[in-house]
Amino acid sequence: MKPYRPTRDVEKILDVAWNHVQSVEYSVTARWLFYRLLQDSIFTKKEDYKGRFLPILSRARKAFFKEWRPDTLTDDGRNPIVRGAGDYSIESWFQSVTNNGVECKLDIWAGQPKYLEIWFEAAAMVSQFAHYTRHITLRPFKGDASIDFKWQTAKALKDRGELFPGKPIHILYFGDLDKKGLSIPKSAFRDIQEWAEVDIVFERCGLNSGQPEELNIPENPEKPGTYQWEALNDQAAKKLITEAVGKHFDQAGAETILEREAMLKGNLESLELPGELAS
Repeated sequence: MKPYRPTRDVEKILDVAWNHVQSVEYSVTARWLFYRLLQDSIFTKKEDYKGRFLPILSRARKAFFKEWRPDTLTDDGRNPIVRGAGDYSIESWFQSVTNNGVECKLDIWAGQPKYLEIWFEAAAMVSQFAHYTRHITLRPFKGDASIDFKWQTAKALKDRGELFPGKPIHILYFGDLDKKGLSIPKSAFRDIQEWAEVDIVFERCGLNSGQPEELNIPENPEKPGTYQWEALNDQAAKKLITEAVGKHFDQAGAETILEREAMLKGNLESLELPGELAS
């Protein structure tokens, strides 16, 4: 196979892109990387994503050019990333361990005042949300939510409501600040709320009016006056995510459950009477 030798201009693009990949502690997608280069003015229009950017990356990754590898970037989809769920009673936990021979976990939400999920428009940012949060289930929308996605989400929330009757269900949402970005969650939430048959509180945490100015988020160059989540630099994204979660998630409550889980794992033989974790 003929060695891959990019032009100087292409090599410069790859070097700048690699620096962005190395600037964060989580895996990133090609789409995330393209937005970084768009903000650097290396690319000037969205059409460059498929027309120029992806071919450049594809050749470099397949050729193992410098540090680039086929698995350098991640490919995130629409499937939910379920976290924090587990056994609710000590009895069910003990039965799972003894009957199945597997290491089971306790349900973090038994120690929380409310049940939280994070929904977001940009599926390309799964790794970012996973990096800056723990225990909370993530649901990437990847644009307009399909009927099946909404139905499965509603079923999952209904199950949560039945497991923890009376515990509030609270959704934190993050998406683009444009006409489409504002309409996507409204349409999805309407159906999910109806099908879930439980009360759900929906909170849009960003992007909201005023945040672009506060966080110095650049405009979408093709649609002035609109802003996209991928245009956030990492520190701004971290601020919005962690501050929103911090208002609702009780870290002390989570630590109590984790400590109890560790105690149970270390003392299986001494277990006697089961009890409810929330009691």
